[in-house]
Amino acid sequence: MPTNTQTSPAQVGINRARIAQAIDTILAGQAPDTQVCAYIYDLQGLEAHARHLVAALPDNCEFYYAAKANPEARILATLAPVVHGFEAASGGELDWLHACHPEMPLIFGGPGKLISELSRAIDLGIEAIHVESLTELRRLAALCAQKQASCRILLRMNISLEGIAQTRLTMGGKPTPFGIDAEDLGAAIDIIAAAPQLTLAGFHFHLMSHQLDVQRHLALIALYFATFKRWCREYCLDLGLLNVGGGIGVDYANPEQVFDWPAFCAGLARLIEEAQLTGVKIRFECGRFVTAAAGCYVMEVLDIKKNHGEWFVIAHGGTHHFRTPAAQNHDHPFMVLPGVRRRQSTETEGDDTRLVRQQATLVGQLCTPKDVLARRQHIEALQLGDYLVFTHAGAYAWNISHQHFLMHAPPVMHFIES
Repeated sequence: MPTNTQTSPAQVGINRARIAQAIDTILAGQAPDTQVCAYIYDLQGLEAHARHLVAALPDNCEFYYAAKANPEARILATLAPVVHGFEAASGGELDWLHACHPEMPLIFGGPGKLISELSRAIDLGIEAIHVESLTELRRLAALCAQKQASCRILLRMNISLEGIAQTRLTMGGKPTPFGIDAEDLGAAIDIIAAAPQLTLAGFHFHLMSHQLDVQRHLALIALYFATFKRWCREYCLDLGLLNVGGGIGVDYANPEQVFDWPAFCAGLARLIEEAQLTGVKIRFECGRFVTAAAGCYVMEVLDIKKNHGEWFVIAHGGTHHFRTPAAQNHDHPFMVLPGVRRRQSTETEGDDTRLVRQQATLVGQLCTPKDVLARRQHIEALQLGDYLVFTHAGAYAWNISHQHFLMHAPPVMHFIES
């Protein structure tokens, strides 16, 4: 069980009443014979949560939103007045973010950037490009020379974790495709020194995701601070920016337990003072922790069947819409809401199939046994036409799913604004 967690209403998710109201609104706009399949996003709750995150940070910190978590236009519009900027991890995201919010500062990260993407980032004059390799650095230097254009960069570095406990998703501290090996830092600085159009603004570290423990994350930040200071001293660098990534996780197994952000920020302030880094801008780029609780995925129950001694609930939708459970290899948290109507077709007249205090596996409509959202879950009561509501579906959900498989229709997108 993660330590140093607290329950925060803004992070627990959308309450049942608001979800039920949203389903009523969706039903009112659908044909009577259409079953519900929808994403519901609470924009009001999202804004309150984002403001809470930003307000708790020490004065010299910035908070960027990692748009890869959820790039929906309405999500971006809600966050734009609150966060300091957006982070893009592809040329497509870069163009989308700029088109939606040309006023917002943008940073561009990720391995394997295309030359055309680097060129586009230079032309847009974005806040910074996070350089992932010496090859990418040379390409960027050549492009800037050709264009006679300047560019601010951060070097993304892959450093040793020095005994810090790893999470279940670790992008550094070991051989990975991400970042520049610390052994190559001298060569990178030499390339920058020979390229007057490049400005080294700072370093970028992002070694872990799914972090649920405050003290472990503070230990990681302390390592970043110590490394930043040592390199500035060793290479005679006067840098004003350190990007410490994101990586704050969501405990899908215990969603009421959330990362204690205020406690983390209090510890962060102490670390900044101790490291004498109050004059350095500390930048965060968080995604999952920002939007996960603001969304839920709703599936109307189509069929309930027993097969080889086990119950299965088949609902409208599946992992082609909501890949999070498959991607994370977990049983996703859910609730059951009673249906406000039942299917009235001839096939179901007189069909009173229901579950009462049974275990069942929750699946979708795909022709694969891997289309599972939660296995062998206790069901207190459920019948045809009820709704399975999968909470914490606001991040790495619809946008990472294989949306065109079997050519099923997309879900309805519904946004709660007040």
